Amino acid sequence: MDIKNISQAVIGRLPRYYRYLGELKDEGVERISSQELSKEMHVTASQIRQDFNHFGGFGQQGYGYNTEYLYNEIGKILGLDQKHNMILVGAGNLGSALVRYMNFRNRGFFFKAAFDINEALYGKQIAGITVYPLDSIADYIRENEIDIAVLTIPKAGAVKIAEVLSTCPIKAIWNFAHTDLELPERIQVENVHLSDSLMRLSYEIRRYEEESSVKTPKKPTHRK
Repeated sequence: MDIKNISQAVIGRLPRYYRYLGELKDEGVERISSQELSKEMHVTASQIRQDFNHFGGFGQQGYGYNTEYLYNEIGKILGLDQKHNMILVGAGNLGSALVRYMNFRNRGFFFKAAFDINEALYGKQIAGITVYPLDSIADYIRENEIDIAVLTIPKAGAVKIAEVLSTCPIKAIWNFAHTDLELPERIQVENVHLSDSLMRLSYEIRRYEEESSVKTPKKPTHRK
């Protein structure tokens, strides 16, 4: 399997497959066809088969997919069969909410520490992890085998801390700062722009309202 040739669109659908299959597994569904999965996910059955064929197929024609097996195999493709140690940079409201989200732990993502420039937070804990001074982050990463740094800080701070992180032995950055970070190729970066998602939602609201107004024209008024 040459993962370099798999499109980002296919990769982007894998977490959805994993989530839906997990729900089906918990409901006791042992087997599912591409047609049945299509109804659940609103993706065509042919697209589902094409996506799975990139990774070997997983099923047999006329027999469908073993739900638990497919769930576990997609989990392996996503790297969820491994443990990932994470640190938080920015212990504000968003960062604190991420640390408290227990589903990350269920997926193998473990927050180990938080870092901030606010001295009032030093030594305090968020959901069991301690907040440390930001200037100690490099030493902590080197001593604790950290894989992922999660940034929930302003744009200017994110650029500066990214320079520091680029010298550390981390594997990835999950970036919520309002800027796209570019780092050495060995460090994977996922830039998350919450405002972009909200603007797309706003666009969809406007589009739906405009289409609805065209489909249901106003009734003409009659003068007496």
